[in-house]
Amino acid sequence: MSYQKTDFGKIKSGENASLYTFENDSGMQIKVTDLGATLVSIVVKNKEGRRIDVVQGYDSASEYEAGIVFMGAVIGRCTNRIGGAAFELNGKNYELCKNDNGNNLHSGPDLYTKRIWKVEKTEGNSITFSLFSPHMDQGYPGNVTIYVTYTLTEENEVEICYQATPDMDTLLNMTNHSYFNLDGHDAGEILGQKVWIDADAYTEADAESIPTGVLTQVEDTPMDFRTPKAIGQEIEADYEALTFGQGYDHNYVLNGEGFRKVASLESDRSGIQMIVYTDCPGLQLYTANFLDNESGKNGALYQRRSSACFETQFFPDAIHHENFEGPVCKAGETYFRRTRCRFVKV
Repeated sequence: MSYQKTDFGKIKSGENASLYTFENDSGMQIKVTDLGATLVSIVVKNKEGRRIDVVQGYDSASEYEAGIVFMGAVIGRCTNRIGGAAFELNGKNYELCKNDNGNNLHSGPDLYTKRIWKVEKTEGNSITFSLFSPHMDQGYPGNVTIYVTYTLTEENEVEICYQATPDMDTLLNMTNHSYFNLDGHDAGEILGQKVWIDADAYTEADAESIPTGVLTQVEDTPMDFRTPKAIGQEIEADYEALTFGQGYDHNYVLNGEGFRKVASLESDRSGIQMIVYTDCPGLQLYTANFLDNESGKNGALYQRRSSACFETQFFPDAIHHENFEGPVCKAGETYFRRTRCRFVKV
């Protein structure tokens, strides 16, 4: 296992960003940058033995800073949406930025992904980034240092661990927002690739993607991925959830507890399967419904439904629904979550 540090360019503040490349003995490679602790690329071998990059992204730090679609981003303090861009905690009201139809999305716009993170340590196969988030940063209470660790294993796995211990009760719900296409980041639409999700229900949401609190069973609906099926098989079905999301953009209620296998993405064309493991209760499947001529790596142009995101998380807007787990983290308690993506040939 080896790693290399290279320059990734400057951002508007004048700060320099670096790119860290890790490669295992079988030739799998990942690249991450200290700008946003962002996952820049994952290179794996297809069934023909050719190395392909299966994550969409950009070529420089300045492009990541300018981007607005969260490619490869670490999202925090609280991923996904909070209805009304406000919440009450311990009897006190907190106002957040209204950056999504009067709601708060991904804690923006002062995003973690636009900041340079400190490199705490690099080892043969992993790197740990840290970011200090002060009291009322993005509108959230409490001082907290966030740690994100990427590990590349010899089993062709990428593991992401999130850890934080706040000094006040606050919200913590971290995820990674990588866009995957197992035929290659520049291969075009992903509709033929197959998805499996171990979930009997999803969180019903309104037209603004804010959960209603209802858990809707997937059985006999286009939302059912308990048996693997092509993304495009039912994406255009006349079904309210798909109409609201303009495709799949929904949180699935994952079966089981603890660290477990929860989902997969598979391509017959490349012969690659990505298997997702997590200890989170939810997973947001997003089929890049709003990508539109996004300029990407090596001159690529990313279009609508050219990739899919698998965002492991607490349920969206959980602070407003007593039947949703999390995302309150008590003062002095340690928030710890991990997600692993394993790449195999099929």
